[in-house]
Amino acid sequence: MVDAESSRTSRDDTDVLGGKRPVPRGSFRDRVRRKPVIGVAWRVSVFMAGLISILTGCALVVLPGPLTIPPILLGLWLWSTEFEWAHRFFHPFKKKGQQAWEHSKQHPVVDGTVTVAGLAGAVVAFWAVGHFELIDRGRTLVGL
Repeated sequence: MVDAESSRTSRDDTDVLGGKRPVPRGSFRDRVRRKPVIGVAWRVSVFMAGLISILTGCALVVLPGPLTIPPILLGLWLWSTEFEWAHRFFHPFKKKGQQAWEHSKQHPVVDGTVTVAGLAGAVVAFWAVGHFELIDRGRTLVGL
């Protein structure tokens, strides 16, 4: 009897955009979800914001420039706040991030050194690309 009731509840929470994440009663999202039109508009807005963020991250993979992963993770996080399927998908990334944070708190000197070295390497790479006009040289090599 309890299983039939819980399965009915989970089916009721599923719509075109997927299952809804549980929210605390009386919270902003709870108040938004109680109004059907505003609730759907909110979920579509969250979906579109996450999609734009993920597509931006995918575009940055192809285009030259740093920071390809953060927009993708931001989009997944946005989706995970509203959609159960995205929450399940985002959970391993969140767990790895928490493990990395714990590791960096235990080894601050090593992690700080690696971070500073990585940032210094990025600065040197950007300087070299600009100073030696590597983009223009690459275009002439390819024939553009």
